[in-house]
Amino acid sequence: PNLLGIEACAELMPGTPQVAVFDTAFHQTMPPESYIYAIPYEYYTKYGIRRYGFHGTSHKYVAERAADMLGVNIADLKLITCHLGNGASVSAIKRGRCIDTSMGFTPLAGLAMGTRSGSIDPAIISFIADKEGRSADEVLTILNKESGMLGISGISSDFRDIADAIEEDNARAELALKVFAHRVRYYIGASIAEMNGVDAII
Repeated sequence: PNLLGIEACAELMPGTPQVAVFDTAFHQTMPPESYIYAIPYEYYTKYGIRRYGFHGTSHKYVAERAADMLGVNIADLKLITCHLGNGASVSAIKRGRCIDTSMGFTPLAGLAMGTRSGSIDPAIISFIADKEGRSADEVLTILNKESGMLGISGISSDFRDIADAIEEDNARAELALKVFAHRVRYYIGASIAEMNGVDAII
């Protein structure tokens, strides 16, 4: 789909420069202990299965902007950046380099999000597939499109709708927000431990 977009733009706007931005690039500074999964190593060497992270352009920008606002060289800072929205992730940034992030091989890992489950026990996939008579791909679609805030609240993936429902004492909406906040705190805490401290949380 991305290549089709590039080709369409080239056809409609010939001569206009196009720039490809890779959302995973900022996370390429993670050390192996952060990005390697504890699965047979051959799956990494054969298929490139590892943690890549996402929202890299956002994490990079806000970390650099925070350093500017603090008036401190980013090379002297330990920062935690939180990209919180319908898609959400947390990154640990030490001396301007990402050393860990909550998303993984795909954007499905990490925090609970608008419609994504975030990290779950992998055995749940085959369990649901067996109980519901679904394929693994169908369960993955549920985890990507029907889970997260939408799945828990049963109302919406939009935090504004969830906030409105909480005002009306909707228990599931309140639970959804609590799950989201719990996961954010969890990853912030892990990032602080990984960096042995933090100078700012953005």
